[in-house]
Amino acid sequence: MITDEPRVRRQRRSLSGWGRTCPSVADVVPAGSADQTIAASPAVIARGLGRSYGDAAQSAGGAVLDATSLPRVFELDESSAVLRVDAGISLEDILRRIIPLGFFVPVTPGTSRVTVGGAIASDVHGKNHHKDGSFANHVTELTLLTPTGPRRLRPDDESAPFFWATAGGMGLTGFITEATISLQRVETGLIASDTTREPDLDAVMQRLVDVDRSSGYSVAWVDGLAKGRSFGRGVVNSGDHAPLDAIQPDQRPTARRYDPGVVSLPPLPYPQPPGIAMKAFNELWYRASRPGHRVESITSFFHPLDALANWNLVYGHRGFLQWQFAVPDGNESLIAESLQRLATTDGTRPTLIVLKRFGAAGRGHLSFPIPGWTLAVDLPVNGTALRATLNDLDAKVVAAGGRLYLAKDSRVRRELIPHMYPRLDEWRSLRNELDPDGRFVSDLSRRLHLTIFDQEHVTE
Repeated sequence: MITDEPRVRRQRRSLSGWGRTCPSVADVVPAGSADQTIAASPAVIARGLGRSYGDAAQSAGGAVLDATSLPRVFELDESSAVLRVDAGISLEDILRRIIPLGFFVPVTPGTSRVTVGGAIASDVHGKNHHKDGSFANHVTELTLLTPTGPRRLRPDDESAPFFWATAGGMGLTGFITEATISLQRVETGLIASDTTREPDLDAVMQRLVDVDRSSGYSVAWVDGLAKGRSFGRGVVNSGDHAPLDAIQPDQRPTARRYDPGVVSLPPLPYPQPPGIAMKAFNELWYRASRPGHRVESITSFFHPLDALANWNLVYGHRGFLQWQFAVPDGNESLIAESLQRLATTDGTRPTLIVLKRFGAAGRGHLSFPIPGWTLAVDLPVNGTALRATLNDLDAKVVAAGGRLYLAKDSRVRRELIPHMYPRLDEWRSLRNELDPDGRFVSDLSRRLHLTIFDQEHVTE
């Protein structure tokens, strides 16, 4: 039942992404009033746990639907390993409930603190993309609330074009309220992992190629500040879900326990980490990464940063950005060039650097992964030199047939987007059918002109 507009509870708030840059003010509205809010607001977008790095879950001057306030839905069919949930539940909450029952999510990004709706809207990927693809590949149905009413979308029937426009569509096709997901069965909540230390970037990349042939999960941490013969040295982690017989007998009673634990930084004025501190940290991390085989927890293998709830504060009040690109095989030299350029740009200190392999591209029009390589670099915001370097590297990514990840972006030039995402016009057409009045708008879509079909009508 639709209530009168004055009864809708709104909270005026300043919102930003995980990088703590580009804040804007909007009315945050409970999901229970979604129908009315969509009908009454000229600009609306959904927001989950705010883990997009940039401005994807903001809508300056408009309304932001709080997906975490959706009524809780959790229906698990253990016989078919299928889970139906509301879109506001986090992967962490799901894992708490399904690991003791012998299940695991099909794909998890580097944090478990993302909602299901956000995972679909960003079509998140994980350490198993080379084998299992991205999150939307494992969604069998979703419910999308649009200005013209709710729709049930599936990836394999007449609604499939709208499903794939929504998967990776950054929340711009409507408000995802529910989803049905195919889970994977596991014997334990542990990972049998292998760690190697590689002396340089070539060795890191070759190791990733090798382990992807046999391991379900793989990732590399790269030292972006090492020089000379050690340039690009790194640590490669690979693994699979540990079977019960790989666990010591005294560990088996707790083998399906999932308790990530978390601590928080106190609210202090943190300075950005100095370069000398980052060099020391990288050296310590490289030396402390013990090579060999071990059995480790889900959290330590997939979500190590989740142990610190608000780790984004360590970048100081100016925040940070994550620059993540994907390029096809044959463009490996761009990875080395990017690391060299970022390490030598004035005022720039690359911090966390992650390198992975991608498998087959997804079906989503704006899904990020393409077959080849993806590099993600965390960079403290430090002025104009960094922006100029990234603008130049963006152009090289486009020339290589690559793209940037919209869920991480906060600064790419809008004119590059059609080249990075060649199905953009097809996506716009489908999106316009779902939202003919253009009510679903975010700061990201405004900045990149994602939802404007005719570019000739765009004015600065």
